[in-house]
Amino acid sequence: MNAQDVNLSNCDREPIHQLGRIQAFGALIAVNADWFAAHLSTNLEDIFGAGRTLEIGDRLSSLFARPALEELRSSAAALSGKDQVERLFGIDLFDDGTLYDCALHSSGANTVIEVERHAKDDLNRQLALLRPIMARLEKYTDVQDLADEAARQLRHSLQIDRVMVYRFREDLSGEVIAEAAREDLEKFHGLRYPKSDIPNQARALYLRNRFRIIADVDAEPVAIDPGVSFDGEPLDLSMSTLRAVSPIHIEYLKNMGVGASLSISIIIGGKLWGLFACHHYGPKLLPYSQRTAAELFSELFSLMLDRTLSRQIAERREMGREVHSRLMRDIAAGTPLSASLPMIEPVIQQVIPHDGVSIFVEDIYDSRGSAPNEEEFRAIVASLNGAATSRLLSSDAIAERLPRAARFAERAAGALVIPVSRTPRDYLILWRKPLTQTVTWAGNPEKPVESGPHGDRLTPRKSFEAWQETVEGRAEKWSQAELEIAEGLRVTLLEVILRLTDEAVAERAKAQEQQELLIAELNHRVRNILNLIRGLINQSKNDAQDIRTFVDIVGGRVSSLASAHDNITKGNWSHAPFSELIETEANAYLSGKKDRLDLKGPEAMIAPEAYTVMALVIHEMITNSAKYGSLSDQSGKLEVEVSRDAEDNFCLDWRESGGPPVKPPKRRGFGSTIIERSLPYELEGTAEIHYRLEGVEARFCIPARFVQWRARAEGEGRSSQAKKTMDDKLENVPDSVLLVEDSMIIALDAEDCLKELGVEKVRVESTVAAALDALAKSPPALAILDYNLGKENSEPVAEKLREIGVPFWLATGYGEMENRLAELGASGLLTKPYGKDELVEVLTQAGQD
Repeated sequence: MNAQDVNLSNCDREPIHQLGRIQAFGALIAVNADWFAAHLSTNLEDIFGAGRTLEIGDRLSSLFARPALEELRSSAAALSGKDQVERLFGIDLFDDGTLYDCALHSSGANTVIEVERHAKDDLNRQLALLRPIMARLEKYTDVQDLADEAARQLRHSLQIDRVMVYRFREDLSGEVIAEAAREDLEKFHGLRYPKSDIPNQARALYLRNRFRIIADVDAEPVAIDPGVSFDGEPLDLSMSTLRAVSPIHIEYLKNMGVGASLSISIIIGGKLWGLFACHHYGPKLLPYSQRTAAELFSELFSLMLDRTLSRQIAERREMGREVHSRLMRDIAAGTPLSASLPMIEPVIQQVIPHDGVSIFVEDIYDSRGSAPNEEEFRAIVASLNGAATSRLLSSDAIAERLPRAARFAERAAGALVIPVSRTPRDYLILWRKPLTQTVTWAGNPEKPVESGPHGDRLTPRKSFEAWQETVEGRAEKWSQAELEIAEGLRVTLLEVILRLTDEAVAERAKAQEQQELLIAELNHRVRNILNLIRGLINQSKNDAQDIRTFVDIVGGRVSSLASAHDNITKGNWSHAPFSELIETEANAYLSGKKDRLDLKGPEAMIAPEAYTVMALVIHEMITNSAKYGSLSDQSGKLEVEVSRDAEDNFCLDWRESGGPPVKPPKRRGFGSTIIERSLPYELEGTAEIHYRLEGVEARFCIPARFVQWRARAEGEGRSSQAKKTMDDKLENVPDSVLLVEDSMIIALDAEDCLKELGVEKVRVESTVAAALDALAKSPPALAILDYNLGKENSEPVAEKLREIGVPFWLATGYGEMENRLAELGASGLLTKPYGKDELVEVLTQAGQD
């Protein structure tokens, strides 16, 4: 071989699966389809005993006992895949009581039978050891911790000198990420090994055959006879456990002082993730049963590792979704992307660490941190435009790919280029500064060839001491996790670009269609609500003696509907808890009497279409009890018990006691109609009410299709835990409140509520300018700000209030403001529609502060 031909690629071409030899601790017989011997190892008598041998072309039945031969044939028939291996443990091949372990696999047209001596009772013992080992590994959710513990457990179970977890990097070099070894041995943890240490064809074999054993590096291999078949082909030993070892690899192990080794593949998603590399510093033959258990351990470990990696991927995806949500919230409101850099850069920094960032949108350039200036960046734009469209470009040394980037390489060596438009003209680029990095190798990876008297030869490294290589002018590499997040970021920013640039018109048209559908749906729902309220007003007029009573009756019923609507809409129009309905009514009508209301039974989640109907029924029942029944005096009690019948229907038993004597109503008003007829009429349920002298009793049932059941938390539903109500006395009420609200009706209602609660001066403004003018003239003790004020928002007012130290609450009909309270300096959030109860809480908290 000429000197220029001697390089590491020679290893990649060595046919290590066709060496024609096996290790001496077992014997090999290859039979054809008629079970005639086609290939034999030359050590049959060493394994089987003197006189027990075969010749090429002999029937296998001439050597093995009939029962054993039938077992072998049955196992061979079970071989369905080309890489499948069937194992037989403790088989009596010669019917003389001597037991052997056999492994069968297919190799071309032949069936290969490998035979080793059997270790008695070892298989069950090894499998029994696996369970506590795997239970210990189950505790770990971090890759490093899992690898560390796996190395310790495997070394303990194999009783071997050193176990390393060897992980392949993207460049196919390997790194020892975990190690368990004898105390007196040099440690290899953290060392890197060049990809040439494991040639390509060896990696392919590790995928096919998980386990590789070298029992004694000094043992002479045993030849296979004949070396090639009648067709001139050598026997393929890819799936063999006895296959001999490349002389180069034997020399490599001897250079390391290793006497025996095991390699067990770690395979994730069909790819070789890494190896368990096990070294012993003397001969070490593990019984086939123990090797089988170790192979099973590797498969189970691979599953655990895959689960851990999948969890990390899921966490990264969740992180990416959070970034998407935050960016869409911050920049989707119409701010041009070119002007959004100060806003989005801190968000990205949390998930993809970087030293600088550039943004180039619609020929506008902006940058922050360690990044090229505009002139330097424009010099590389043409090269970026020549790259593949809509694909990330990442490099830890961008100047190697874009020579003009050398002008700023001392400030920004690493680049993650994120194209954010369909045509390659808009970019977000993250930059990293150059670092002086030290890579620790196991020996110098660049010296595989040595000269000798007969010319150059390829030789494994003789030194495995830590050999450090200093790398300058490169940044920290972008990890695969960071690239995945960047791809999600690209999609997010592309969505924004499409809306704000050439696709803006189409997006607005689509949004207009959606808005029209929403308005139509809203119009339908508002009509239904207004019709319902109109019906309530018409039907309630006969229940009232005067205007004030009429207002109280209608107001109570409308308020009950509003509260029920709140309960079902805050869960995205889904089932709502019945206990909240009871609690809402108790808060509104039973001030000072809530401890006399006892709610029992499981929690029932009522469907939206049934919830409002139930709300009206409960409102009428509680109102009647508070006016005429057990809750109208100082001693009566009300017991409400929820149950589920045999058909899973919701049933409610209402029992009043201890109140004044009950008199049945002399006439049936609209309230009685609601109680007795709404459930049967609208929900096909039942309603029974009995006006007993000692107290009203009632039973209401609705069908199971309207109910979901869940366990009630401890103490839940007990009226003693109810919130403060509007009738509780307030202390330390602020003397003045600034109310910024652009809806006159809401403003007037809130003003009335505040004054009823004791606020002496309420100033109402509807614009930012008017609110700032009011603050300049006379700062209030407290402010309530509607966030959205038509075409503007109240953030300037919030900033001024924070500056002068006035506490304020934000009021909004949208839930997304909650995570901005700290940023704006607000004391809390009022979700519209709000009423007197909510204002009580605001004033209470303000008084405590």
